[in-house]
Amino acid sequence: MCLTLTTPTAFEVMALPLSSSSIIISSKKLSFNVSISQKPTQKHLFLSAHFAFRLNEARSQVTARPAVRACNSTTSTYAKDLACEHDSPPNLYMSTFGDGTKKLKSLIAMILIFIQISAPVPLSGWDFWYVSPAKAVLYSPDTKVPRTGELALRKAIPANINMKSIQTSLEDISYLLRIPQRKPYGTMEGNVKKALKIAKDEKDSILASLPEDLKEKGSTLYASLIDGKGGLQALLQCIKDQDPDRVSVGLASSLDAVAELELLQAPGLSFLLPQQYLKYPRLTGRGTVEFTIEKVDGSTFSPEAGGEPKKNAKIQVVIDGFSAPLTAGNFVKLVVDGAYNGAKLSFTDQAVLTDNGLDKNSGYSVPLEIMPSGQFEPLYRTTLSVQDGELPVLPLSVYGAVAMAHSEVSEDFSAPYQFFFYLYDKRNAGLGGLSFDEGQFSVFGYTTAGREILSQIKSGDIIQSAELVEGQDRLILPNEN
Repeated sequence: MCLTLTTPTAFEVMALPLSSSSIIISSKKLSFNVSISQKPTQKHLFLSAHFAFRLNEARSQVTARPAVRACNSTTSTYAKDLACEHDSPPNLYMSTFGDGTKKLKSLIAMILIFIQISAPVPLSGWDFWYVSPAKAVLYSPDTKVPRTGELALRKAIPANINMKSIQTSLEDISYLLRIPQRKPYGTMEGNVKKALKIAKDEKDSILASLPEDLKEKGSTLYASLIDGKGGLQALLQCIKDQDPDRVSVGLASSLDAVAELELLQAPGLSFLLPQQYLKYPRLTGRGTVEFTIEKVDGSTFSPEAGGEPKKNAKIQVVIDGFSAPLTAGNFVKLVVDGAYNGAKLSFTDQAVLTDNGLDKNSGYSVPLEIMPSGQFEPLYRTTLSVQDGELPVLPLSVYGAVAMAHSEVSEDFSAPYQFFFYLYDKRNAGLGGLSFDEGQFSVFGYTTAGREILSQIKSGDIIQSAELVEGQDRLILPNEN
């Protein structure tokens, strides 16, 4: 058997090539020679698909695509040509004294070779070759990384631990619904019953975590989550009826209720900002910005659900200050100041980018801000290493993710004005379906309405207006400290 492995995408693999050497075994009745040679494996390299425009920092990265190719050979043909395409496998030369020992000698030779490859140990009195074990970092990120803005935003809410348990149990049903043909309705039913038990057993804890002025609203939401039209009891019945369409609709409704209740439990930041960053504007929760995009070349936008084509279209973005308070705060302040009104847009295969704002209110050069999953506060001026398993709470690998470009001066800072809509495409992604730029930018929100408009934007189109429609009360400016 010969096996060729090339380096997996975006990960480093180092190994010493096999050097030509030989094993000589001799005895009174058995003697044969084994020689092993290997040419360096050809490396297949490709350039990762990066932004065609300059985000002040985006660089092409050279990685290698995974390729595994194997070919088998029987012992009767092992002494013949075993070469696989593009590889130079071991050549086995044997001398025999009789047909009766031929198969035995082939078997012994193969056993010795595999023993030396898998666990090279000195054989006393024999010449031997040694292979240093390969050192590789092969990590496949969690396949449950959020793939929609709504899911990413829901996961980012710093809510009561019991509500998070309910949320996790329900979100698992989303993955179960993707199973084709026979759905595991029994498992889904168990998940809903688990969520119901937590909700009922921990009612006091859930309601106690609400601010005093929101307790009445929270109690109404809690009752709706349990027994409402789109609540858990209704979802349980849909699952018992084994109707996947109704289950999907009911699940979405229940998760919306969970997210709304969680937002009431998280009226502000769950961590303290470093003292040196209190001079920046900050958003201490969620906000919503509505963009009106205008065509300037005489063409029109085509609405997704029919209707007449129009010269302008609306895009709505939810801004998350829970995970990126400084980045979100600076952006929201610029929106309030009208800095993006009339801003020109550029379109590429991977993003819709605003101009650099040289003639605008340039805002603040906010430090790069990324909240890692499992952490309680963001990292500043530090990128994440996806190869080592670090993933952000707000992933870039979502169609319609909104992030700041890097500063022209330093990649440790975000641009004070320039942002982009990321047009994620899994065909251009790396291992685990993650963007090659994952963990490198300050993501601060997601397009939740008008996603179909993003691909219709052309270079030269403009932002007719950008308006903060929700979240003004969560914007804290430096002069208010």
